[in-house]
Amino acid sequence: MTNPAPALVVSDGQRAALEVLSKSQTASHREVQRAQVLLMAAEGLANESIAKVAGTSPGTVRSWRARFAEDGLSHLGEVRAGRGRKPVIPQSKIDEIVDLTRNSRPEGQTHWSVRTMAAKVGVSPAQVQRIWAARGLKPHLVDTFKLSNDPRFEEKLIDVVGLYLNPPEKAIVLCMDEKSSIQALDRTQPSLPMKKGRAETMTHDYKRNGTTTLFAALDVATGKVIGSCLPKHRHEEFLVFLKTINKEVPQGLDVHLILDNYATHKHPDVKAWLANNPRFQLHFTPTSSSWLNLVERWFRELTDKALRRGAFHSVPDLIHKIEEYLAAHNTEPKPLVWTATADSILKKVARGRVALETIKQN
Repeated sequence: MTNPAPALVVSDGQRAALEVLSKSQTASHREVQRAQVLLMAAEGLANESIAKVAGTSPGTVRSWRARFAEDGLSHLGEVRAGRGRKPVIPQSKIDEIVDLTRNSRPEGQTHWSVRTMAAKVGVSPAQVQRIWAARGLKPHLVDTFKLSNDPRFEEKLIDVVGLYLNPPEKAIVLCMDEKSSIQALDRTQPSLPMKKGRAETMTHDYKRNGTTTLFAALDVATGKVIGSCLPKHRHEEFLVFLKTINKEVPQGLDVHLILDNYATHKHPDVKAWLANNPRFQLHFTPTSSSWLNLVERWFRELTDKALRRGAFHSVPDLIHKIEEYLAAHNTEPKPLVWTATADSILKKVARGRVALETIKQN
């Protein structure tokens, strides 16, 4: 038999560090296991006994002891060069997959899938997925965007964002827009209720029962919404809604109205009414910049929670459901808080323009 190895020489500071690491619940398993092995070696236990307790081999125990004697705690959790699992796919193949993903498309298709890429380069779909995930590549997704070509983009942006971040005193800031042509859609068959193992069902086809237009103005400070359903969205209906806002907002407060550049909002009759009601001040968002109007976010909530899965037998039924949602929302309103500064948005827009110019040049 071979003689047992002598007890590992460990300083008091090293022992204290190893004891903390051996009981850690956040360190890696490799580090915890090595700390436990080294502590047992410091107690003078035989390598074979340590290996049985730690679930490793005597050779591994001897290797860890030797490395600790040489390097101390400085490289405790590291795997030496040349050890560990070897890469299955060569780096050249990985580079090829990344290059194809970013700079090409499969024939007759708009984007790569893990299976089409795997068939192209001769690896498994799982390997393609791991390579994409490690590099944040998602060819199956596409984000939409559009840069505004409004010559007064910066001026309008600063104006609107200024109202969000620094609203004027003795005034109310309202985000206003129309959600036009909301369809009263009824399903061709009754929906089946949700039950265990099955979601609620609805038919894919529908019957059209007419449309309505929702005029809505979101109070930026409180989150309350002034809303009214009207049959059309002409300047006549817009004037009706302006008069509704005028009644709802207490006298003595100026009304700063954020809205888009729809021609209805600039009709001569509208301008004449505004001239007679000077407390109203209109602030127009840049063209192609509906994302700057907070009421659009509220419209999305309305669609998701009250319209998309609804069944409406008539236009009055649709209007009733919209008004019902509006009343419930105003019972416990929550403001939508704008945080982005005009400078941060302008920097993003500048980067977007540079990227577009680069693509055009190439």
